[in-house]
Amino acid sequence: MSQPTPESPQNDAKKSAPQGGNFIWYLLAVGVSLMLLVTLLGGPGAVEIPWSTFEKLVAEKSGVTTMIDRTVDPPREVKLSNLQAVVVDDRQVTGKVDRLILGGADGTAAEPSADGKPVVAKPETVRFRVNWNPNNDRVGPMLRDAEIPYDNASMPSPLLNWAPTLLMTALFVGLMIFMLRRLGGAGSPMAFGRSRGKLVAQEDLDVTFDDVAGIEEAVEELREVVDFLKNPERYQRLGGRIPKGVLLVGPPGTGKTLLSKAVAGEAGVPFFSLSGSDFVEMFVGVGAARVRDMFQQAEQRAPCIVFIDELDALGKTRGNGAMGSHDEREQTLNALLVEMDGFGSNSGIIVMAATNRPETLDPALLRPGRFDRNVLVDRPDVSGREEILEVHLQKIKVDSDVDVKALAAITSGFVGADLANMVNEAALLAARNGKDLVGKVEFYEAVERASIGLEKKSRIMLDEEKQRLAVHEAGHALVAYSLPNTDPVHKVSIIPRGLSALGYMQQRPEHDRYMMTRSQMESRIQVMLGGTLAEELVLDDIGTGASNDLERATEAARSMVMDYGMSRLGRINYRERSNGFLGSEGGGASNHSEQTAREIDEEVKRILSVNLEAARHILASRRPALDAVTAALLEKEVIDSEQLEELIQQASPEPKIVPGTDAERKAPATPAAAKPADGEAAEG
Repeated sequence: MSQPTPESPQNDAKKSAPQGGNFIWYLLAVGVSLMLLVTLLGGPGAVEIPWSTFEKLVAEKSGVTTMIDRTVDPPREVKLSNLQAVVVDDRQVTGKVDRLILGGADGTAAEPSADGKPVVAKPETVRFRVNWNPNNDRVGPMLRDAEIPYDNASMPSPLLNWAPTLLMTALFVGLMIFMLRRLGGAGSPMAFGRSRGKLVAQEDLDVTFDDVAGIEEAVEELREVVDFLKNPERYQRLGGRIPKGVLLVGPPGTGKTLLSKAVAGEAGVPFFSLSGSDFVEMFVGVGAARVRDMFQQAEQRAPCIVFIDELDALGKTRGNGAMGSHDEREQTLNALLVEMDGFGSNSGIIVMAATNRPETLDPALLRPGRFDRNVLVDRPDVSGREEILEVHLQKIKVDSDVDVKALAAITSGFVGADLANMVNEAALLAARNGKDLVGKVEFYEAVERASIGLEKKSRIMLDEEKQRLAVHEAGHALVAYSLPNTDPVHKVSIIPRGLSALGYMQQRPEHDRYMMTRSQMESRIQVMLGGTLAEELVLDDIGTGASNDLERATEAARSMVMDYGMSRLGRINYRERSNGFLGSEGGGASNHSEQTAREIDEEVKRILSVNLEAARHILASRRPALDAVTAALLEKEVIDSEQLEELIQQASPEPKIVPGTDAERKAPATPAAAKPADGEAAEG
């Protein structure tokens, strides 16, 4: 079903922003110019005098008449004389007279001269005006008796008299209307109850499903929604209904917002975009009013899509607020629930939302009839990462030696945003080095930057610290190489990176791993403990650089006991999980006894001790290999997988170290930078 292309208020605002911004200044300039024009053409204002003073002026003719000007504070004396150029019309008498303003009763000016002597004020010729009753016919005879020449003039049009006032009033009213409209626009503090949703023009929706890679399952789920929007009669003919809502759930950076744009671009319907925080306001009732206004606008353009990004800012579980049921956020959520599926439900409006914290959402929001479909936008696997890299590599100039499959393999755990940033970092590195093409060296360096951090070659270390660091990283590498159920070692370095990594040992997973066995967990613990054991074995002392290794090893052992049932305590889960106010796991009250907690601690300690002895046996049995790798690190600072294998095979070729490690050795990794599985790297 073809829909008219919606006009984009964003584009209109961009086009008219300079004109709208200058219009108010043009209006003010015209108003000020008119005021100056009226003032200049009108000259000084006429002095209004009472009828009694006018009678004295006529009687005195050329004499002096004194009056008190009470329009100022304090009142002052004014002397008028020399009446001339009198004009009589239907309502008033105007003319000219000489005026002398007195500062006091002595007839001096208000301000004395520099020498302190009084200065006699000089008279000035001013206009005067006398209002009178038209039924009073004494003006003409009185002027004739005093032999004062005068002239008769017809009363000008009232509209002409009031023209300056009306003009200025109209200018002021127009200015106020303009300012109120500007203040009442979208996003302004005056538009409390108006929705902040932005209607995106169809020509701006240049994203389709062809531009989305690496999340094919999610795309297939949403193709049916697009078909609903394009051909609703096909489903309504059989009694089906269009889904009310689609919730996109997944980790940050996986492409949830991009996927929603692709749905709107494929469907060709109006697309409203806003964030969950756009409904939140400090004033009570504003959020609910914005929800109602949003759906009113959407209903006028149905069928359409309303996309709410970061839904968790709006849809958290009710009852956790500090103000109970009267929390403003809860009232906003109630309004959203009613608009999506209430007594007067809207039809033809599909609400799409994205969140990376679905556990915090209210159950009433997730039920069928509101969000009918939950689409998981997960981290891409190796083939998905390869497709995403193909999309991003089209935007830069890539050297022919770049292997996309190898890049996808070493970026395990990366999401779409990470891959896009990695490609951009590689392009920046190549440009910084003056290259015309982006090669694999830049890509591998970009992966290391994203995984561990920026290389710090300028950091100066003492020889003792450098040797301890080399021994530490050599211990990690040797234990990881000697165990068959660990990921292959890809790179070992003693060059500091990031905030706290003095050195690191990278392992490159050969494939994506979604679960781990007990032996793999134990091997990972042994690799983490290999660094501090190597220091103890070679240097007879240990340093503080192993704090992160000990922390991760302890947490892995505790997870084996409390989460996975991989201990002597049996197949029991002891972990207590509870969703707090922010929806985070953990922090719940324990429901097991103190005796059980003591047994858990003892079992964690036993697992660590067993794996500690296993790693110690590996290092002691292959001490020559440990020394060879340490010397190579001190000399070269960085060694790759091939160099590591060559050093170990020459110094200690025996592959069988501990029971259970007689499996076939894995093929060595090719030289490349890598991100360890799940972002793990043994750091010094």
